[in-house]
Amino acid sequence: MTYIAKPKFHHPGLKKNELGYTHRDYEGKISTLCAGCGHDSITASIIEACYELSIEPHRVAKISGIGCSSKTPDYFLGNSHGFNSVHGRMPSVLTGANLANRDLIYLGVSGDGDSASIGFGQFAHSIRRGVNMTYIVENNGVYGLTKGQFSATADRGSKSKKGVTNTDNAIDLVAIALQLGATFVARSFSGDKGQLVPLIAAAIGHKGASFIDVISPCIAFNNHAGSTKSFDYVREHNDAVNRLDVLVGRDPIAVDYAPGTVQVVEQHDGSKIALRKIDADYDPHDRLGAQTFLAKHAAKGQIVTGLLYVDPDAEDLHEHLNTVETPLNTLEADTLCPGSAVLDKINASLR
Repeated sequence: MTYIAKPKFHHPGLKKNELGYTHRDYEGKISTLCAGCGHDSITASIIEACYELSIEPHRVAKISGIGCSSKTPDYFLGNSHGFNSVHGRMPSVLTGANLANRDLIYLGVSGDGDSASIGFGQFAHSIRRGVNMTYIVENNGVYGLTKGQFSATADRGSKSKKGVTNTDNAIDLVAIALQLGATFVARSFSGDKGQLVPLIAAAIGHKGASFIDVISPCIAFNNHAGSTKSFDYVREHNDAVNRLDVLVGRDPIAVDYAPGTVQVVEQHDGSKIALRKIDADYDPHDRLGAQTFLAKHAAKGQIVTGLLYVDPDAEDLHEHLNTVETPLNTLEADTLCPGSAVLDKINASLR
């Protein structure tokens, strides 16, 4: 599908934002993900948030790692800066870019395999350092590009499409982000656009480490064991000259429920998750309270969604390091190398 270009024609009646841009100006290439994938819903929410904020696309730098989720930056903000890094290394690449040019808006897009396994250390250090970024994890609990093995965020006791039971405890990235000092922490569901769009917009406007964990169903690995229409069954009973998979498209999952209530969502494979939306009287300025609230409802098997914590007086990495306000990539040679006299003065101050 990547070879199919989107039409450049824009209907003259399309609604425009304050900059005169339409939604089409915030789109990218045609998605190659499975029809109905939750990741495409997240892409749509990012497009909507940037459109509503009237962000100039060229002011955005989108960085990703490896995985289905890390392909998605190709599908939004086609006129922005972008870098697809190696597996699990998105946070360090983003940190370096941010230090070099603080004037850009940084979107880090990753997955549960990319951030909770091979990139777990990178995730942790970028959060604790307070890099000014919006870090979005598109979380489906499986390795979508390598046939659906459990990721580190898969719940203990959950079953794979082959019927294997996960015996490992899950890593809760939201809880880890809270513990490491992230100053904006939220969780949402890919199908809840009414909640996700404002969360993304608020995260982009926050100065500091903003983290959003988005539960995003994977539709590719829901064929159950014993089905005569499953890929495994057909392969075992077919003498084929090659192997071709056809993934039947599914309708995207959408939900709409009031704050303070619990919504049970049935996924494409028939499994169900319980989403609890934070009540209006919830205090998002209490970090310890957020951790307790998260653990309390996790014990009930409920996934809490909404803005869990925000620090309105947050500082970012540039303030911690006392860097100059001018982006480092624009500093001239005479500023970077002021001469031997300045060096002698520095050395003298250290004696």
